[in-house]
Amino acid sequence: MNRVIVCILAVLTCVPLFPQKVNEAIVKQQINSVASSLRTLQCDFVQTKHLKMLNDKMVSRGKMYYSKDNRLRWEYVTPYKYVFVLNGNKVLLKNNGRKDIIDVKKNKMFSEIARIMMNSVVGKCLNDENDFKSRITGTQTEWIAQLTPLRKDMKQMFQKINLHFSKSASMVTVVELIEKNGDKTVIELKNIKTNVAFSEDIFAVN
Repeated sequence: MNRVIVCILAVLTCVPLFPQKVNEAIVKQQINSVASSLRTLQCDFVQTKHLKMLNDKMVSRGKMYYSKDNRLRWEYVTPYKYVFVLNGNKVLLKNNGRKDIIDVKKNKMFSEIARIMMNSVVGKCLNDENDFKSRITGTQTEWIAQLTPLRKDMKQMFQKINLHFSKSASMVTVVELIEKNGDKTVIELKNIKTNVAFSEDIFAVN
């Protein structure tokens, strides 16, 4: 019996039960180093929307493409089809055959959404010190960055944003968006491929 207790205690001391403090400067440096070498990124995603008032959730799936020159394609394929494309200062929204093109310079809301999406994908939100107060903790397998909005307009949209980084790849694998009303959107990135070639046509906004 004593040997069993000793073994259990040994396991518990090796596995952190709570997030551990980390050297944030070193973690940011490592993430930034990977981000700076990232030219393209392609992955599948699973998005789960948790609705606080209804105690319900909605799950959707899709594909995401990112290019370093400020281009992003976010495409839902199930249970509905919807496309969001950011190409420079233009955003394309495509749904059921309808297309809308928005100039993000003239639409502050879309400008913020586009920037948050882009920066969250590669972890650049960690560097937005005027927009977010960040706190980084760690587990055995990941770093977790909790971003608290500082600007008034950002606070109106989000309570906080949590970015989960794989320690082995120093890249974002999960994005949690906690809204002001308590609703939460969790986006899991899967089958991530970096610096691969794909057609430039996927970023077309015309």
